[in-house]
Amino acid sequence: MHTQVVIIGGGPAGSLLAQLLHAAGIESVIVERRSTEYVLGRIRAGVLEDASARTLTAAGLGERMAAEGDPHDGVALAYGDQRVRIDFAELVGRRVMIWGQTEVQRDLYDALGSWGATLLDSVDDVAIHDVTGDRPRVTFTRDGQAEEITCDWIAGCDGAHGVSQDAFPTDLRRTYERSYPFGWLGVLSETPPVSPELIYASHERGFALCSMRHAMLSRYYVQCDRDDRVEDWSDDRFWSELTRRLPADDAERLQTGPSIEKSITPLRSFVAEPMRHGRLLVAGDAAHIVPPTGAKGLNLAISDVVLLAQAFVDHYARGDDDGLDGYSDRALRRVWKAVRFSWWLTTLMHRFPSRDDFDRKIQLAELDLLATSAPARATFADNYTGLPLDLGEVG
Repeated sequence: MHTQVVIIGGGPAGSLLAQLLHAAGIESVIVERRSTEYVLGRIRAGVLEDASARTLTAAGLGERMAAEGDPHDGVALAYGDQRVRIDFAELVGRRVMIWGQTEVQRDLYDALGSWGATLLDSVDDVAIHDVTGDRPRVTFTRDGQAEEITCDWIAGCDGAHGVSQDAFPTDLRRTYERSYPFGWLGVLSETPPVSPELIYASHERGFALCSMRHAMLSRYYVQCDRDDRVEDWSDDRFWSELTRRLPADDAERLQTGPSIEKSITPLRSFVAEPMRHGRLLVAGDAAHIVPPTGAKGLNLAISDVVLLAQAFVDHYARGDDDGLDGYSDRALRRVWKAVRFSWWLTTLMHRFPSRDDFDRKIQLAELDLLATSAPARATFADNYTGLPLDLGEVG
């Protein structure tokens, strides 16, 4: 089999890339090691930046999002019994959309099925070959049979544990990482959200986040020790801890119930440079990981894919390779801005075991600055709602 672009990874990044390439008349094949049912079952982030929502709409994926998604014009930052609302609409004229990654993936799979995309799932032993030559190859095993696809380009969208990262020579690849000494314990419950907008809470006992999927499905998080186990946290313990970390008015409104999903997520920042080696270009978690505090993971994957799709359009439609040659530098400029914001918000809102009362006073002073300074709130809003993204011909 031969195609123009082999996409390794059928999650949101790989699926969206296939959708954008199809719209431009560029052939692709998706290779995914998991089943489509597994990919659809993953619980992930649910905050889409303004540019991400516009990208999905322009790609023909916005109908359900417009009907069922929950647009938000702001978020609240809480500390003690104080709340600061960051008004996105007033400060920067943008908003975010609450629309879970599972729903994004469902729409993508429906779209790919509508035009007969080639999606090879449940494959094993994926390997990348000859990326520095003119005819790279991807080999894998499917249903016990060895298969090979030759192509012009390979797009690595296979996440932090995929094979794309390993295809970069060690003397070319440089990594940057920051691991945080805590995790997030997340609970999904069939209860109404405590607030119509997200609440980020900074408390001496640790961070908490109140978010939602829809009117009767809430997603809550509390900071926990990195070594904690889910079994250590009963529902009663979780709700008690969350209540203690919220302002009194919010705690009083909180409705609790049985958890339907519970997990612990470690937090880290990670960037691998460059994002291109020969005819292999990587996007999303294959190149970078951010802590979920800033809600940037899925959004960075989408912005990578938009840049990559535009570069392929320029290459095939006009013979212009500037986009491909500059892809890594352009993507990384956006990545590092998002990494900075996610790091800053994480350090602002969490309790660090090694820090003392001085550090806590600095956190409170920064929160007070946000409460009293419109320019500071505008900077927050500008970063949270996302940098502008030129959709070009892919939109």
